[in-house]
Amino acid sequence: MNTSKLFRRSIGLLEAAKVSSASFASSSGGNGKGLMRSQPVSPQLGKFLGSSEASRAEATKKIWDYIKLHNLQNPTNKKEIICDDKLKTIFEGKDKVGMLEVAKFLSPHFVKSK
Repeated sequence: MNTSKLFRRSIGLLEAAKVSSASFASSSGGNGKGLMRSQPVSPQLGKFLGSSEASRAEATKKIWDYIKLHNLQNPTNKKEIICDDKLKTIFEGKDKVGMLEVAKFLSPHFVKSK
């Protein structure tokens, strides 16, 4: 009897969590603040992404998808990205970039709006 009571409580918690996360997703995605806000991007990044506007999160995700698709991580040091010609256009012509440097190199490509 104790286990059925516990089971019912956990189901209630799971349903509450689903409702909470659904409302959070709908509220945060709609207002476009912070990393999710679309901004104009530089012509180089726009050509890479195929769009003249993107959010920082979207741009980072597409770059990582490209890196993984083309197997551009150094096999001996996974924290290092070996840039092909397409990545060199957005990473200041560098041959290799550290994984933590991606955000630093992306920053100048987002046009500051005043």
